[in-house]
Amino acid sequence: MPNYLLPNPAKGASPLQHCLKELEGGWQGQGHLAALWQAWPKIAGPELAPHCRPLRLQGSVLWVGVEQPHWLLALRYAKHQLLGALRAAGFLVQRVELEQRMQIPLAALASSESANSWAEHPSRVDIHGSCLCPSCQIPTPCGEIKRWGSCSLCLRQNRN
Repeated sequence: MPNYLLPNPAKGASPLQHCLKELEGGWQGQGHLAALWQAWPKIAGPELAPHCRPLRLQGSVLWVGVEQPHWLLALRYAKHQLLGALRAAGFLVQRVELEQRMQIPLAALASSESANSWAEHPSRVDIHGSCLCPSCQIPTPCGEIKRWGSCSLCLRQNRN
């Protein structure tokens, strides 16, 4: 059989760390938003980064969401420095646009109250197990059956 009809020899497996570095390098080279998110704390600096986030990258225009009016004003004054930091980090951004966005602080999402609410939620299969809904006979978390007498879908249909 001629050599050109044989499959290429299989490559050895690469360690996960090398794969992740290649992926990260691809993001950086393409000006990918994921790379920008990762580098954002260094680019925006410790004072601005917690109060603004990159939203989208459209061509050479970066849209940044800012949470409060006073931080929007601060970022307007620092726009040229931010643009310089983006270019120095290897991002081919020509213009930065700002939008005021009221966001839930990340710390609030991880509060103990939220964590406790989710830990006891009736829709968690991993804690409550799975049962058949008595109305539709579809597998559903047992916590929903115990709390509402049926699955959440049947509950909504019965309310309408």
